[in-house]
Amino acid sequence: MRNIAQRHKVILSELEKEGYVRVQDLSERLGVSEVTIRKDLKELETRKLLFRSHGSASPMSSLINDRHIDEKEKIQVNEKLRIADAANLLLEKNDRIIIASGTTVLSFAQKITMTEPLTVITPSVKVSLSLCYKPNVEVIQLGGTMRKSSASVVGPNAESLLCELMCNKLFIGVDGLDLDFGLTTSNMAEAHLNQYMLRAAQEVIVLADSSKFGKRGFGKICDIGQIHRIITDKDAPPNAVQIIREKGIEVTLV
Repeated sequence: MRNIAQRHKVILSELEKEGYVRVQDLSERLGVSEVTIRKDLKELETRKLLFRSHGSASPMSSLINDRHIDEKEKIQVNEKLRIADAANLLLEKNDRIIIASGTTVLSFAQKITMTEPLTVITPSVKVSLSLCYKPNVEVIQLGGTMRKSSASVVGPNAESLLCELMCNKLFIGVDGLDLDFGLTTSNMAEAHLNQYMLRAAQEVIVLADSSKFGKRGFGKICDIGQIHRIITDKDAPPNAVQIIREKGIEVTLV
């Protein structure tokens, strides 16, 4: 059995390496009870060295703030392009899809290459503009109040239209992907609209680069168990990827 200081060092080292740790895994590795590990995590959280949740912990930097879409477009660019290429392969003739707002799903929209008929419903003005010149793509722009930081609409008008639709696939981006707290975004109104998108789609596909893992935004979209597939890059925390796959969710690493 390691002493407290040694355990804390191992816990913080694992957290830095994996981006996410589970109480059960730490208990087995350190040879102490889960009760002891929970006490360790509680103390480390008090010292503001991590963020504790039920059965796990994530970095203290996991809480995120809203940023303008123009700023976010410059982050993880290559990873987003690879994710977009993989998402492009999932499209089929006559698909009716929803593309949510965000820079990763915008990259996907910009890289759509299929020439067969496709219907796209989106709240994102940038997504609509990127597809409006493609003759095979019918674009349905949701209406509502413009959220300038994301260049997309929110509100009851958009939600009302989604209640009348049923689509094959939803391609959604997130600001945070936490195994306990679920999928989140930094804006509550946007999270609420995304919930309507989930109800209108048969398959939910999350496009999220590895920097989103272990993060939490202000507005919760849904639990992890409500999605079907995640496409992310190869730097995603292996521990988190394994847990997600154990839940029956397909994870594609690019």
